[in-house]
Amino acid sequence: MSLSGKRILLIIGGGIAAYKALDLIRRLRERGAAVRVVMTSAAQEFITTLSAGALSADHVFTELFDRQDEHDVGHIRLSRETDLLVVAPATADLMAKLANGHANDLASTVLIATDKPVLMAPAMNPRMWAHPATRRNRATLQKDRVTFVGPARGEMAESNEAGEGRMAEPLEIVAAIEAL
Repeated sequence: MSLSGKRILLIIGGGIAAYKALDLIRRLRERGAAVRVVMTSAAQEFITTLSAGALSADHVFTELFDRQDEHDVGHIRLSRETDLLVVAPATADLMAKLANGHANDLASTVLIATDKPVLMAPAMNPRMWAHPATRRNRATLQKDRVTFVGPARGEMAESNEAGEGRMAEPLEIVAAIEAL
């Protein structure tokens, strides 16, 4: 898939890997994609809406019941005015919400409301990634035609911790998008 002229909705989940989403925005825009951003409240603990907005050159969406954005049912509009949804980092929480049909915040509501392709780039501690619940959720999402890139093996944010759970690098995510 050529990214030129494509509309990508990037959902940034809360985790230390959220900083990589900023580079992902830049890489997607370099290739001609228009990027809109939804950030979870947890993501906002790691990076700012100001940074994401500056790099995407667009408003960053954060709240399901925002008076400005929801006057025209913004979560439905966001889910439809895109060619692809990318979740990076895809936390265990976001994966569980989508796998089980939960829609209690803007990110999960947009994911449930879309009929567009979804690509997830998981990022979490190796023990969380290996947990049976996370494995079940991934299997369910794959049956629902959600595509995954990563996670990778390597050093984690926690001291002396390594294993499978690192978010794929931004260029790997771009390559996965282009391969769709």
